[in-house]
Amino acid sequence: MHLQIALRIVGSLLMMFSLTMLLPLLWSFYFSDGVAIVFVNAFAYTFVVGFLLWLVFRRYQAEMRIKDGFLVTVMFYLALGSFGSIPFANTDGIGLSTADALFESFSGLTTTGATVITGLDEIPQSILFYRQQLQWLGGMGIIVLAVAILPMLGVGGMQLYRAETPGPMKDSKLTPRIHQTALALWSIYLGLTTTCALAYWVAGMNFFDAICHSFSTVAIGGFSTHDLSIGYFNSPAIEAVAIVFMVICGINFSLHFYAFKGNAHHYLADEETRFYFTILVVAAIITTSVLLLHSTYDSWQAVRAGLFTVVSIFTTTGFTTANFSTWPSMLPYLVFFGAFTGACAGSTGGGMKVVRVLLIWKQGIREIYRLIHPNALFPIKLNHRPVSSSVIEAIWGFFSIYVILVLTLTLTMVASGMDFLTAFSAVGACINNLGPGLGDVAQHYGDISDSAKIVLTFAMILGRLEIFTLLVLFTFMFWRK
Repeated sequence: MHLQIALRIVGSLLMMFSLTMLLPLLWSFYFSDGVAIVFVNAFAYTFVVGFLLWLVFRRYQAEMRIKDGFLVTVMFYLALGSFGSIPFANTDGIGLSTADALFESFSGLTTTGATVITGLDEIPQSILFYRQQLQWLGGMGIIVLAVAILPMLGVGGMQLYRAETPGPMKDSKLTPRIHQTALALWSIYLGLTTTCALAYWVAGMNFFDAICHSFSTVAIGGFSTHDLSIGYFNSPAIEAVAIVFMVICGINFSLHFYAFKGNAHHYLADEETRFYFTILVVAAIITTSVLLLHSTYDSWQAVRAGLFTVVSIFTTTGFTTANFSTWPSMLPYLVFFGAFTGACAGSTGGGMKVVRVLLIWKQGIREIYRLIHPNALFPIKLNHRPVSSSVIEAIWGFFSIYVILVLTLTLTMVASGMDFLTAFSAVGACINNLGPGLGDVAQHYGDISDSAKIVLTFAMILGRLEIFTLLVLFTFMFWRK
């Protein structure tokens, strides 16, 4: 364990993060919204603390180990989320309480999209831009961005990449060198963001809204510049753009990399992607059918609302055009539980990830076959390749801890005075990095207690770091030499 090295790297990364405060500062000057001092202060505090950490520990040089990667990842997420809350808490801006500011900052960074802010249409545009920028940086992972330039900091990046990258398959690299992998991923990410912004602009958004919503769409975050989210625009064209890019960004980014290299057939050849599309199509058909059966909307509106909501919630984006919590029959629960599956591994989405659910399903089918033929061998395959028993065991371990955490956190929220539906949906929405829940958190999280917000902030970090990256720090074995 090299704590001094971890602190030095965190200091360097905080200095890098402070530079991102300058972009909303420019927006503040452009819009003359009177809150430029908010970002000046945030930049100064973040840069100075980062510089001091780097200065004190700059002499500590050693090769990073996997344990150091976990420590740096968690420390940096905590530091970035904490310093990222400064613009929200500054009394020269919107002046949120400490708990609210931390909740909003971590919600953006983890691409959860849950918000405590109401009256978004009246908030200074530079602060709105900053919220969207937080999600964009968190979408691919600020750590992966840093990996691209870590050679300049004198450390290897594979340990950080393994700790940050979402999904169970963390050892594959698209290019021989890890910093090239990070650059390739961010190049694709930036290209998708630019294309999405242009598509929104062509569909009818103004320039500012197009940029902001492209940030949260590609990041699968869900923050919006309006209280009514995408529903504010009431535009089928804009909703169509959102659906397309939410679906695209819910796919493993390594497949986008291969497609960019001219191998687009990998999309259909990938079993996880096929399962992902199947889930979306089946859920959209069921949702639309129930809406039509109960005459909630006319035929066109039912298709429009059903398809958009299913894609948005199932991919854990969290954009809304309708309050799905008031839909008839089992629809609110069907839609909400879709976020537990989430998007594909290696995407910017949250949830347990489609590949885990697929492999758990295959394991269940294998156990049924074993009852029929106890002595037969039934290997579990993914993309026609056998999956090792260690991967299956890791997935079951993840699922077990995931269920225990959801139940424990839900009981904690109920103990704080929250009703069960609100507590369960709030925990589920935050640990799956979804955003909107059911009950009292269907619209926003501003009315819950500060203690509940802190618990949910912890759930967001657990979900973004896929549980084990954070929980490993709570074991005695981790801190042994």
